[in-house]
Amino acid sequence: MSGGPRALGIAAVLIVAAGLGAYGVRGLLKVSEMRREMDTMERDLVTLRARTDELTKTVERLRSDPAYIEKLAREELGYVREGETVLKFPSQTNK
Repeated sequence: MSGGPRALGIAAVLIVAAGLGAYGVRGLLKVSEMRREMDTMERDLVTLRARTDELTKTVERLRSDPAYIEKLAREELGYVREGETVLKFPSQTNK
């Protein structure tokens, strides 16, 4: 039996190499997927930070700007000052 143990050794090395190769490919695919997820999360984070800044400015205006509060009350709630007359027109629908 010439080469029996050597052939088994080579076969074992090939099996181990194939296993590592398959795991390595899956690992690379997983790393690639995780990088895409991180990029998406980083873009979301930038968007959320910008929105947080907008909301912080709005809160500050609500705390310190009576004219802004009046503007919102008029626009959002339909408030009017005493003595003002409000004219409401029907909305036009496209027919």
